[in-house]
Amino acid sequence: MNFGFMGQILRVNLSTGKIAAEPINLEKARKYLGGAGLATRYLFDETPVGADPLGPDNPLIFMTGPLTGTASASASRYSVVAKSPQTGIWGQANSGGTFGPAMKRSGYDGVIFEGISPKPVYLNIVSGEAQLCDAGHLWGKTVPETEDLLQAESDVRLTIASIGPAGENLVRYAAIMNNKHRAAGRCGLGAVMGSKRLKGIACYGKEPVQIAQEGGFREAAKRQIGFLDESVLKVIFDTFGTSMIADMVNVRGGYPTRNWQESVFEGIESVNAEGIADSVFVEGVPCYACPVTCGRRTEITTGKWQGNAGEGPEYETVNTLGAMCGVSDINAITMANYLCNQYGLDTISTGSTIAFGMECFSRGILTRDQTGGLELNFGDSEVIVALIEKIALREGIGNLLAEGTRIMAQKLGGGSRKFAMQVKGLELPAYDPRAAKICGLGYVSANRGGDHITSYVEAPTFVDVPLLIIENSTIKDPLVADPAEAQVVIDMENAFSALDAIGCCKFMGMGLTSQDMVDLLALATGWDIDIEEYLTCGERNYNLARAFCIREGITREMDILPDRLMQDPLPSGPAEDMLIDRESLEALKDAYYEFRGWDKTTGAPTPKKLFQLGLEDLIPDLQEVPLAKSGLKY
Repeated sequence: MNFGFMGQILRVNLSTGKIAAEPINLEKARKYLGGAGLATRYLFDETPVGADPLGPDNPLIFMTGPLTGTASASASRYSVVAKSPQTGIWGQANSGGTFGPAMKRSGYDGVIFEGISPKPVYLNIVSGEAQLCDAGHLWGKTVPETEDLLQAESDVRLTIASIGPAGENLVRYAAIMNNKHRAAGRCGLGAVMGSKRLKGIACYGKEPVQIAQEGGFREAAKRQIGFLDESVLKVIFDTFGTSMIADMVNVRGGYPTRNWQESVFEGIESVNAEGIADSVFVEGVPCYACPVTCGRRTEITTGKWQGNAGEGPEYETVNTLGAMCGVSDINAITMANYLCNQYGLDTISTGSTIAFGMECFSRGILTRDQTGGLELNFGDSEVIVALIEKIALREGIGNLLAEGTRIMAQKLGGGSRKFAMQVKGLELPAYDPRAAKICGLGYVSANRGGDHITSYVEAPTFVDVPLLIIENSTIKDPLVADPAEAQVVIDMENAFSALDAIGCCKFMGMGLTSQDMVDLLALATGWDIDIEEYLTCGERNYNLARAFCIREGITREMDILPDRLMQDPLPSGPAEDMLIDRESLEALKDAYYEFRGWDKTTGAPTPKKLFQLGLEDLIPDLQEVPLAKSGLKY
């Protein structure tokens, strides 16, 4: 029996229209745990070095984990993996809601898309039967329109993941959306989907996930859900959502404002959790099987956007479309969030790119002629809303903004690279590491680029929330760059890589331990697995993704922060005069590579480390860094 797994992977060749099911390799499934780990192994093995992220040789891989779709706490997640058109390296996006469980219950642990379709199509999977269907009538439609049309055409209740016009128009940070409002947002994998002319995946099925020890599993899941029900985590998330942390980050001087020129936002009371609750909040929304309602159902009830409703905005969105752009109008931020969901855009990169454009405009690097007469001024709430559609459709200035900050800086010049707030092409999230130095290491070591959720070291630094997922997540002094604390980043990266593989939400890392996850995993799969093997799988997956990045041209020199964070001290606030000087960052990196077992010169996993992790077959691929061959540009 394939306990915890459905036992099949669906392979879809979009160029030929051929669809074939193949058995999942259970040995590999255990080695990489499933989910993002197993998907990354497929990506490494099947993607030619230097493949065009928007070309036919870049596979797009949807994958669930062994706990996805089970009764365990928050087992809603699925991952999408491909080479990113935004960064040129390993791309991974993750989403909750109900799509992951629906895809799994339709009969498949994952779907691998190859090639490029000659015309727009969508994949329809109903009770194990899969077919490619014409999507000509869906092309150009928004995400909600697409879902509504597909549902109207079906006689079963579908669950859908799709792209909007942003993905179709190859915006480099286009998202894949599911359940209308949930985003597999980062790394631009919606653009990969668009390049393949794949509009969506529609799923239906009732096949249960087979559990090795059903009674024991249900008892363990019930016990852990009961613990979460009584936890402070649930109370806070249910009441305030993810924006509960806005005040804590702001009061510590780490809330990026006006494209990171400042780190304390004077309009915080309008956009914090209370501000959202007083203006647009309707009710909390959970994901599949989760006792925590951290999602926000919202509605705009006043002003020019009155009557618009949806889900969000979440903490990152409120900051990037708000304070980063100097905007404190929660109605405008909420409307911009709705439009990002409808058009299929990652809100973090969208807001950060608009903020970058605003600073370029304020410095005269971007002119009115280039903007089509638009004034890209900080604080203009209407312009952030107006720019969403322009970006999604690549109209006017939106065509430039659709490229993201790294490519914009390359095109615009004028010293703008200094304040293009990205790492490896991925725009940074809403925590200023000048106020919490270890976060800077987390940004540069993250395999997908400037990302916070890879290690989520922001929690113990800005929010004082210990993460139970590892034994020690303590950071003694956030304002001190202590190389010894690089081990905390590594431990959290490994633990969260394991969560991405098994199909669980990373927020569970605040309320449950890795041993809790191991107990569920063992009962679900029948594996004789202990915590050491589990965390080693997380470490293996992390090294595998790093190996892909190294193979595609990443070097130690590219593990670097934007110059603004290393050269410009914070002008005011609790972290006034703080920056992350180059010497301190390099010392953190030295410690990180040493603890990881990576080469300090190249930043690559050493042969010794790869042997330890059972990844020795990767060594020939990493003997040379093929930067020229890959075509990667920093």
